[in-house]
Amino acid sequence: MMSAETLRLAVWSGPRNISTAMMRSWGNRPDTFVCDEPFYAHYLHTTRKPHPGLDEVIAAGETDWRKVVAWLTGPVPEGKSIFFQKLMTHHLLPHISRDWLGEVTNCFLIRHPRDVLRSYTKIVDKPTAEDAGFPQQAEIFDWVCRHTGKTPPVIDAVDVRNRAREILGAMCDAVGVTFQESMLSWSPGLRPTDGAWAKYWYKEVETSTCFRPLDPNASPSEPVPDWLNEVYEQCLAHYERLYQHRLT
Repeated sequence: MMSAETLRLAVWSGPRNISTAMMRSWGNRPDTFVCDEPFYAHYLHTTRKPHPGLDEVIAAGETDWRKVVAWLTGPVPEGKSIFFQKLMTHHLLPHISRDWLGEVTNCFLIRHPRDVLRSYTKIVDKPTAEDAGFPQQAEIFDWVCRHTGKTPPVIDAVDVRNRAREILGAMCDAVGVTFQESMLSWSPGLRPTDGAWAKYWYKEVETSTCFRPLDPNASPSEPVPDWLNEVYEQCLAHYERLYQHRLT
């Protein structure tokens, strides 16, 4: 179980969110070790989803989910006090035990499905609601609520981008650590802790140095194409429910 001196922070997000930037933010803390989507190899090994670099990702990662869980709940690598775990909700396949979620501190990063789906379709054709991770995010959130008796922190990507200092401070307060100024900016480029898929998915974050505020004068996002409407509506229902719990 988690000791008082150790924080294992499981941050659950769907794809095409600001999860990698969030990993950069926490990874810039000297007390924090970060890991990047540790269930991805098992997910692809099991589903054979035609993601970029399919075989490369499987070869580079751990395909036994039990070993992944043991690592996530074991000693924090490199003697750090915080273990930031960037986790994709759709990677937690139904057969993977949820019991270990009680041994970590869970946090949920959400983004409006309109923006997620429009970005995701540039890389993966015809995604389902499950591909975008919204039903799984809601299921994991409900499990944590039921089994801990507490509502875990929920953070919206737009709030982080527009009010980084305030929202990151609230996130730190919610998980019981002190906010550090180093979380607000980082050096550009890839990291040794990035997954083997970074060259396919991290083009934008590779050049980033901070959370970029949205342009208040920008035109509203275009709606999703008609063929995605059913998927969008499914995702929206889950997003709106979790949005009600977001840190403000």
